[in-house]
This record gives sequence, C-alpha cells and structure tokens, in this order.
Amino acid sequence: MKKLLLIVPMLHQGGFERVCVATARLMQKYYNVTVLIFSDKDINYDISGLDVVNINLPATKKFGKAGKAVNVLRRVLKVRRYKKVHKIDIAYSFGSSANYVNTLSRFGTDTKVLTGLRCSTDMENRSEVSLFCKKADQVLSCSKEIMRELLRDYNYEKSSYIYNPLDTTMIRERAGEKEAFFGASDMFGNGKLVDNNLDSHFTLISVGRQDYIKGFWHLIKAFSIVASKYPEARLQIVGTGDFSGLRKLADDLGIGEKVFFPGLQKNPFPFVDAADMYVLSSNHEGFPNAILEAMALGKPCVAADCKTGPREILLNEKEYGQLISEKPDGSSTDKIIEGEFGIIVPDMDEHTDLDASNITEGDRMLAEGILRMISDENKMKHYGEKAYERALTYNPLKYAEDLYKILEKV
Repeated sequence: MKKLLLIVPMLHQGGFERVCVATARLMQKYYNVTVLIFSDKDINYDISGLDVVNINLPATKKFGKAGKAVNVLRRVLKVRRYKKVHKIDIAYSFGSSANYVNTLSRFGTDTKVLTGLRCSTDMENRSEVSLFCKKADQVLSCSKEIMRELLRDYNYEKSSYIYNPLDTTMIRERAGEKEAFFGASDMFGNGKLVDNNLDSHFTLISVGRQDYIKGFWHLIKAFSIVASKYPEARLQIVGTGDFSGLRKLADDLGIGEKVFFPGLQKNPFPFVDAADMYVLSSNHEGFPNAILEAMALGKPCVAADCKTGPREILLNEKEYGQLISEKPDGSSTDKIIEGEFGIIVPDMDEHTDLDASNITEGDRMLAEGILRMISDENKMKHYGEKAYERALTYNPLKYAEDLYKILEKV
C-alpha cells in the first residue's frame, strides 16, 4: 500500500486543520496515512487511531525575518529526511507554511507533491503561488473560484478542486450534546446563555476566530439594524480571540445586552443548533466549513459573496453560472441574490471599522438579507430544508473517492 503524508502546521483549530484530520481518516482505506505537524500545542481535534508525527518546530518570532527563514529551513530538512527514510509516495500539504515546506523538501526524494491552496488569501502573494505551482506536481483547491483564478492569472492548468467533506450524521449527533451550551457564559459578563433564553429568542449565530477576515464588525452593525426592527432578536459569535473591540462596538450601538461571546467551544454544534439562522460576514474564505455545518443542522443561511466559497455553496449551478457570466473577473455580486440554498449579499469592506457611527451600505445590505429571512416564516422554513438538502451532497465517501482518483493521477 502506498504511503500518503499529510502536512499541516498545527491541529489547534480552523477549517483546513479539520479537513486534514478528516482526510487522514477517510484515506486510510487507500493508503498508509501519516499526519505530520510542526507543533502539537493545543491539539483541538480527535486524532485517536491516526499516525501523527510531530517534528516540534513551532512558529517563532525570535530574530525577526532571519529567525523565521532559519525555522523554515529546519522544517524543510526534517521533512525531507522523513520523506526519504519512510519512502513517502505522496505528500499533500494544507496551508501556506506547510506548502513551503512540502515544495522545498521535495529535492532528493521521489515523493510526489500536492500543495493545497484553500483560501483566497493564499492567492494574494504572487511569489508564493508561483512557487507552489512551479514546484508541485498538482495544486489542489477546495473551490472552483481558486481553480479559475489559477488558470486566469497564472496560466496554470495542473490544478483540481474538491469540496470539503461534511459528516452530517456526526454533526447532528454532536449537536445533541447540550451540556456545554447549558453551561456556557458570555465572556464579558452577560450571563449564561440559557439564562438569557438564547434557545427561545430568535438568534443569529456565526462561528469563527476573531480575525479581520471574518468581518464580525459588519455582522454586529447589521445586527443593530435587525434589532431595531426585531427587539427580541439576539446575536451569538462563537470562537477564540480578543473580542473586546467588538464588545465595545455592540455597547456603543446600544445592543450590548443582545450580543453574546461564549468563546472557543470544542463542540460548537449545540450552539448552532440552538440558533435560528447562520450568518457569514467574512471578506475572505476558502470553503467555509462553518456554514456547511450550520446547513447540516438545517439552519437557513445568509452569507457575504466573499472570495471564495459561499456562492458555490448557496447557489445552484445555473445561478452560479449566471453570476460568473455577469462578473467574469470573479468580483462580488452588487445585489442580493436569493439562491436555491441560501441568500448571498455583496462582499463587504475588509478594513476593520469599529466606529459605531459609520454604518456602511455593505452593513445595510447584510441586514437586508437577514431581514428578508426573518420577515417571512415560510422562507425561513424553506431555506432550512434546502440547507440540509445541500449539506447532504458533501458526502465524505464521495470526497474520499474523488481525492483518491486525483492522487492516483499525480
């Protein structure tokens, strides 16, 4: 049986880390699979039964750029040695830092190299993308948009796309584990979620780390408009990071008591399950797992038409094709689209703006998309049903079969 090496920096949190672990489990049917990580700090995923190798070279800020370069070189040498000693047939990397190590460690080995470009931010550094294309045997992305961009901007044809796997059954089972939800409190003293009846108020939810790419300030500003029309509405943002600026923004907007930050949750599914609608306000994504997980729980979704992913999830093929014909350069829609599987609103500004007095047109459009759902009970029900229908199409077994076909052609 061939040997497959999956390279990922850490297994702390995040979309591609989750996909890496799922891939390792699914591909055990076809390969001897090893997951290689640079650091085992704060592992957040179940790795039981997996062969995980830690080379123990975490990211470092010592000595600036020179220290970073030395650290990359040390990683490259260790991974190259691992590939040679263990006679790895195929190495597939997740994320830019892993891609660097995977491509640069190929010299002197017979290992085939696949680099994963999984987010639009991965495409912003042209020198990186050129390296990953030039030195890889195949570039694998998780969206059509990235594949289109590689062909359009880099004239690169050796790329494939494969949508992330979604274990709908597991998600629905774990959503029933309510203990964490019942015990969760707002990190800023707003009290327990259950004491605030977040399972009975109309609640919007979004899941993700605090990062500018998630655009949570847009979500809070949009929610302030929603709350002015529906005072009983609530917003919940689940994830790790420093949310103090967003907390102040909510207070400045006069909705502080309606916005909750329960922090990082190893099992976010009960929180999503208790909510009524999922909202994605990101300005960059790869293929957003969080929105798919919400759809697996039958939650109607509103998403910004960011690069990349939401349009491929919430629009059907005809709707997607129409948008591409209108915006052949890949730019965002300029209108709200009520797609077959959810609502798309125009992409929003990526520059963090915590000024409560500045409500942008993008904020208003996001609010309008949400209000179109809230104001129509039948539409909510319809989109909940369509969301679940869509989620079922991201079958893990199909993902494994499709990935195996790609790997065997390398």
